[in-house]
Amino acid sequence: MGWTDERVDLLKRLWAEGLSASQIAQKLGGVTRNAVIGKVHRLGLSGRATPSRPARRTVKPAAARPQRSAPPAAAARPAAPPPAPVEPAPLPNGEFATVLTLGSHICKWPIGDPDDPEFRFCGRHASAASPYCEAHARLAYQPQKKRVRRTNSDANAVLDSLAASRRMQ
Repeated sequence: MGWTDERVDLLKRLWAEGLSASQIAQKLGGVTRNAVIGKVHRLGLSGRATPSRPARRTVKPAAARPQRSAPPAAAARPAAPPPAPVEPAPLPNGEFATVLTLGSHICKWPIGDPDDPEFRFCGRHASAASPYCEAHARLAYQPQKKRVRRTNSDANAVLDSLAASRRMQ
């Protein structure tokens, strides 16, 4: 179906009212959403009088629930002090490790800012299983924290909050 003057006028009016391209295509009939978008761009229609999205509803806060204390396994533990920085070790020739001098058994831990001329790598001995020396491997490979299993009451609280939010909509 072609774009007659009447259909173009209707398109302009519906666009100014804030209808989406899909809604306009549906009202016009015989054209797709993409056809409407293309025509809007060719006509140079830009601004809209109102937004095309409906206003958001305000959601009432859910009733306050008693706070539960954290399980004993999740109790706060004192943070371990950060490990002392490991200074880079010079290579046998007296220079520090660079990208060009890194080998398979040299620690590849970067030290400093790559934009700084003093940038280097650790250069200490690394095992075949790791690209880092023992000290930097401890920094790089942190043990996983123990998972805390959620109780049934946690799951019920989540389900209750989802149900409450659905009722609000």
